[in-house]
Amino acid sequence: MTTTSLASTSIDDIELGQKKITQAELDEILKAHEGFIKRRTKGVRANLKLRDLSYLDLGGHDLSEADLSGSKLFGANMRGVKLVNANLFAADLRSANLEHTEFRRADLRGACLRGAVMNDAIFIEADLRGGVMLKPGRDGELKQLSHAEGGVQLGSASAQRANMTGAKISNAFILQTDLTDAVLCNVRFIRADLSFSNLTGATLQGADLTEANLSGACLQGAVLSNVCLAYTNLRDADLIGVIMDSVDLSTADLTNASIIQKLEGFDASLREIISSHSEWISSGGRKGRRADLSKHDLTQETLAGLNLSACNLAYSILKGVDMAKVSLVMADLSFADLRDADLSNSDMRGVNFTRATLTGAKLTGARLGPVEMAGSTVSHWTSNLESARLSRCTLTGCDLRGAKFNRADLTNANLRGADLRQAVLQDAVLTNADLRGAKLDGADLRGAVDYNPE
Repeated sequence: MTTTSLASTSIDDIELGQKKITQAELDEILKAHEGFIKRRTKGVRANLKLRDLSYLDLGGHDLSEADLSGSKLFGANMRGVKLVNANLFAADLRSANLEHTEFRRADLRGACLRGAVMNDAIFIEADLRGGVMLKPGRDGELKQLSHAEGGVQLGSASAQRANMTGAKISNAFILQTDLTDAVLCNVRFIRADLSFSNLTGATLQGADLTEANLSGACLQGAVLSNVCLAYTNLRDADLIGVIMDSVDLSTADLTNASIIQKLEGFDASLREIISSHSEWISSGGRKGRRADLSKHDLTQETLAGLNLSACNLAYSILKGVDMAKVSLVMADLSFADLRDADLSNSDMRGVNFTRATLTGAKLTGARLGPVEMAGSTVSHWTSNLESARLSRCTLTGCDLRGAKFNRADLTNANLRGADLRQAVLQDAVLTNADLRGAKLDGADLRGAVDYNPE
């Protein structure tokens, strides 16, 4: 019995057997494929298998169902390309521009995405598992195309706000990848290497991270609800501000991981801290001490009616807490978990809610307008709700003048009668948001998703 050996060779060293495709040649192929997509008589499906398309411009074209297996797309411009059901098996996409590119249900097994820019790309149900492409060499011996490492490589890539819902990424190599605000719901990351990756604000609800390596990863503000963390390596990981409902951490390695502390860790009681804070406010900072309640679990506390202006509550857990009529003028609640909290009729002018989670929170009649700054270099200080999660949030009758809602999620939010004059809503998600009676004079709605001005 004869055993065939497979020699591994870098994709850069393989003679592809055809000349490099020129931009003019590519444009003709793209034009013919457009006819194929539209089912025209002379349309031809694009076959770019094992072609060298390095640094060429494919931006904005529809290459759905095209065959790009084994193709070299190093540094190519693929911004906004549609690749639904396309074959990119073992493709070389290193350093390519893949912003806003759609890979829905695409075959990316064995592809190399190292150093690629994939911000806002869509990978829903895409296959990003490992794969090997074989090619006969000149001596008849089978050559294994590789990118120096086995499996899919996303290392050093940027995938901010990418949507990978339902993608298959088991054993993927994602070292030091920027996945800020990425949607990774129900993704299988079994034994994937996510060490030192940036997962700030990422949504991993329902994901499987069994035996995955997340050592040194930053997960600040990430959603890990119903995630499987069986034997997951979370050594030195930053878990401050993470939302972890229904998660079993019994077998996870949390050595030196940064996690939220209970309030019992304070030397003084909450009453004493608030009293000292009140003195600090009334004396203009000459007496008392500013309250620092950051990175602590305050779910058992009642804060209604308290003066917590300029208080530090960043990364704190305030889920379901009664904070009605509280004063939070210029307070820092960035990354805080305020799900289902009651903030009705509160004074929160100039508050910092950057990346805070206020899903289902009640802010009826709250004031989040600007703070006038007498004697300062700036005339006023606006409230910041950038990248905040405000789905199902009640904001009826709120003063939101000039507030920053860049990239905030306001899905199903109730904004009836809210004052949004001069507010910044760039790239905010307004799906099913109720804006009846809202004042939007001068509001910046560029890039707002599902904004329906009726």
